[in-house]
Amino acid sequence: MNTMTYKGYTAVMEYDALDRVIVGRIIGISDRIAFHGESVAEFEAAFHESVDGYIEACHRFGKEPEKPASGRLMLRVPPAVHSAALAAARASGESLNQWAAKALASAAGA
Repeated sequence: MNTMTYKGYTAVMEYDALDRVIVGRIIGISDRIAFHGESVAEFEAAFHESVDGYIEACHRFGKEPEKPASGRLMLRVPPAVHSAALAAARASGESLNQWAAKALASAAGA
């Protein structure tokens, strides 16, 4: 998956062979923002314009722009849960971070 980042927002890009354009959308927020371009430079310009337009529209309507998830998550769990998670991660040959990321993705249906 190819991505591009601007002002903390990440876009994924996909080539649409039928329309011969690069189609993009911003990930990590619930608002839907999509755009396209016929070249990488045009795609990047459309991405920047979309992010700037989104932020401006939110301010105009008195809404705080949704910020994408940073990828950092701090949890507080009971010691017994922490211990069990460590044991499960070790048993699977993964770090606790890798194991937890997979467990969270599975639980979230992602």
